[in-house]
Amino acid sequence: MEQSITVDIAAPPERVWAVLATVEHWPEWTPTVTSVHLLDNGPLHVGSRARISQPRLPETEYVVTELTSGRSFTWVATGPGVRTTARHEAEPLPGGRTRVRLSVSQAGWLGSVMGLLYRGLTDRYLANEANGLKARCEGEASGS
Repeated sequence: MEQSITVDIAAPPERVWAVLATVEHWPEWTPTVTSVHLLDNGPLHVGSRARISQPRLPETEYVVTELTSGRSFTWVATGPGVRTTARHEAEPLPGGRTRVRLSVSQAGWLGSVMGLLYRGLTDRYLANEANGLKARCEGEASGS
């Protein structure tokens, strides 16, 4: 089961990517993330691990499985009977704008159940993250 949201941001892709890929700063702009701790040195790369705390969810370790610098990254968390995949994509638009798509999918025998149980929460979290990213990037674009 996949859930997603798309938002257009009035900021250039480079700025949006810088905010999106600096995952340890997510708690500054989205209430859906309490903390992010990178477990590896350097910038985000394939193989990077991050421990994420979110309200109403257990602390989870994600591993970056795909990354196209300046454009997208995917990270995956696994647990007994569940595999959570989160994708973050930034697409350039005309006029120095950016379209961002955030998605989360659950797989595995328990993942299907979790997807149904947490559907409303996931929709709210995706909306909060999209709105927070937009506000952060557009605020920085205007010099705020």
